[in-house]
Amino acid sequence: MSQWYEQLFANYSRKYDQESFTQGTAGECDFIEKETGYDKSVRILDIGCGTGRHSIELAARGYRVTGVDLSDSMLARAREKAAERNVRVDFLRKDARSLSFDREFGLVMMLCEGGFSLMETDEMNYAILRSAASALKEGGKFIFTTLNGLFPLFHSVRDFLAQAATKDGATYEKNTFDLMTFRDRSKTILTDDDGNPMSLDSNERYYVPPEITWMLKSLGFSEIGIYGAKLGAFSREDKLTTEDFEMLVIAVK
Repeated sequence: MSQWYEQLFANYSRKYDQESFTQGTAGECDFIEKETGYDKSVRILDIGCGTGRHSIELAARGYRVTGVDLSDSMLARAREKAAERNVRVDFLRKDARSLSFDREFGLVMMLCEGGFSLMETDEMNYAILRSAASALKEGGKFIFTTLNGLFPLFHSVRDFLAQAATKDGATYEKNTFDLMTFRDRSKTILTDDDGNPMSLDSNERYYVPPEITWMLKSLGFSEIGIYGAKLGAFSREDKLTTEDFEMLVIAVK
């Protein structure tokens, strides 16, 4: 039986691009560019690329980008969008938990939960980080966002998601946050690209900064910075707080 995230992305690529949390692409790519030092020779890997919004934008700016995702539907839409903008991105169907890349990229990015935190076990989430580490060259940079475990300790996840929902986007019901596992389980209600209603039992893992730091150190990363992740406006100046729903992680191998 397929997992909830596989069911979600089987036919949701066009609706996905209309969600509120996908509207910060250009600003987020500005930050990625800055982190590369504007060096167009840096090869970039986009893990959990989805419909390719970051991959395509960076390719349009002159970077060589490879995008990987588990969903055939999302990748098909990504290839359509790349063709529309007349840019080349190598979009590949791969499982982020078992990538075969070996020290090939100068920068690996994994934005908007690109697989990480969606997996059903902590071991699977860790495997994604391990794959990313293996794909990086020595001295390479890993930039990703993930759900901030400090947020639900002070706020209602249900209320936050309700406020962020768009008119035609997904809504969330029956949220339950487990303090022992830092997992939020909820029922995701949405309409797919063909107008069919869907109801999914979702399960997402929130992380606190020391967990992220420990995992990355165990994978050979030396410099690790964790910041607040502002939609479309990533910055090293944003200190992580309990008000941030997501955290931005920047690590150097």
